[in-house]
Amino acid sequence: MKAGVIALGAAALILPLAIAAAPDQAVEELKPVSAFAAIADKDSRAVAIFEEMGKVIQHPRCVNCHPRTDRPLSGDKQVPHITPVTRGPDGHGAPGLECSTCHGPRNVAFPNGTGSIPGHPEWHLAPKSMAWEGKSLGAICEQIKDRKRNGGKTLAQIAEHNAHDSLVGWGWNPGAGRQKVPGTQAEFGELTRAWIAAGAKCPKA
Repeated sequence: MKAGVIALGAAALILPLAIAAAPDQAVEELKPVSAFAAIADKDSRAVAIFEEMGKVIQHPRCVNCHPRTDRPLSGDKQVPHITPVTRGPDGHGAPGLECSTCHGPRNVAFPNGTGSIPGHPEWHLAPKSMAWEGKSLGAICEQIKDRKRNGGKTLAQIAEHNAHDSLVGWGWNPGAGRQKVPGTQAEFGELTRAWIAAGAKCPKA
């Protein structure tokens, strides 16, 4: 326990420096669904739409909480989380050092305005079955569709998740010092529905 407190204290000193170093970057846009209407072949259209969705899915804001290990990633450079936290039994951290130890229900800006601590009421890691780090977009697509790995979600539930889940939506409101994911959550949801309507074909893994 003492070691955990020491690690937490050290991270509190380092974290502001790490987040303050994040550069301000222009936010990329997402193409609207109408941009893919001219693609006659449904499979090709579905693949093209999912590749556009990949701008969000493979962005650090999303992949950082879909790591291949038990430790989240941090920042645009996707370095291991500064505090040596682990996934824990349910993705919310280990007993005594849960995610909520530092991550509250909302983003908290540093007093000097250089960055922020991210927050959300359900701040946690995605399950290991949905690890995206280091995987191709095609492989991630197959994961998303696989009900054995995605928590039992149907395609309709995936569309709802992408369009309205507030933790997904955090990517568009990540707090000072972090780049937002491209477009808007509404646009991401529309692309998801269009991908499903076109047959939900995945890019090659």
